[in-house]
Amino acid sequence: MGGLAAQMQTLAVWVLPVLFAITLHEVAHGWAAEKLGDRTARRLGRISLNPVRHIDPVGTVLVPLLLFFSGGFIFGWAKPVPVTWENLRQPKRDMALVAVAGPAANLLMALAWGLLAKLGAEAVASPTIARGLVMMGIAGLQINIVLMVLNLLPLPPLDGSRIVSSLLPPGPEAAYSRLEPYGLAILLVLMVTGILGKLLLPPVFAIMRGIGQILGIA
Repeated sequence: MGGLAAQMQTLAVWVLPVLFAITLHEVAHGWAAEKLGDRTARRLGRISLNPVRHIDPVGTVLVPLLLFFSGGFIFGWAKPVPVTWENLRQPKRDMALVAVAGPAANLLMALAWGLLAKLGAEAVASPTIARGLVMMGIAGLQINIVLMVLNLLPLPPLDGSRIVSSLLPPGPEAAYSRLEPYGLAILLVLMVTGILGKLLLPPVFAIMRGIGQILGIA
C-alpha cells in the first residue's frame, strides 16, 4: 500500500507539468503561425491555455500513464494545432519558425520549472511545501526537456522534420514528407525497442545538467 501511495503522490506531482508542457507547446505553434499570417488555429479556438482543447486521449493520457507505471521516461503529445502552410507569408521559411516555436516554448518552461525547484530548495521554510515544489520543479524541467529533444527529431510529423523540410528542395521534400503517415508507428517501434531512449537520454541529461548549472541547482 505504501508503494501505491508513493506512486500516486508522484503521479500527482507530474500531472500539472505534463499538461502545461503539452498545452503550451501547441499554443506556441498556433501563436507563431498567427504572427506569420495564418489564423487557422485562432479560428478553431486552439490558441487557448485550456488543456481540454488540446488533449489527445492516447498521447496526453494513455501513453504518459503507461510510461509512468512502467518506469520509463515520460513523454506525450497533444492534438496538433492545425496550420494552413499556404497562408504563411513565406511558407518555406515560416514552416521552420512555426515548428521551432514549440520546442522553444518547452525550453522556456524548463527554465521556469527549474527556478521553481530552486525556490523550493532555498526560499521556502516549510519542509513539506519545499519538497513538493522541488519535486514538481524537477518534473517540469525533465518533461519539457524530453519533449523539446523528442520534437526536434527529424521524423515526420515531429517539429524537427518541418525544419528539415524547410531546407530541402521540392523533390526531396516531397519524398521526405511521404514518411509522415508512418511517423507515429516508427516512433512507437523506436520506443518499444529501446532505441528512442538511447537517442533521447544523452542530450536530455546534458541539457538538464546545463540548466542545473546555470540555475545553481545541479
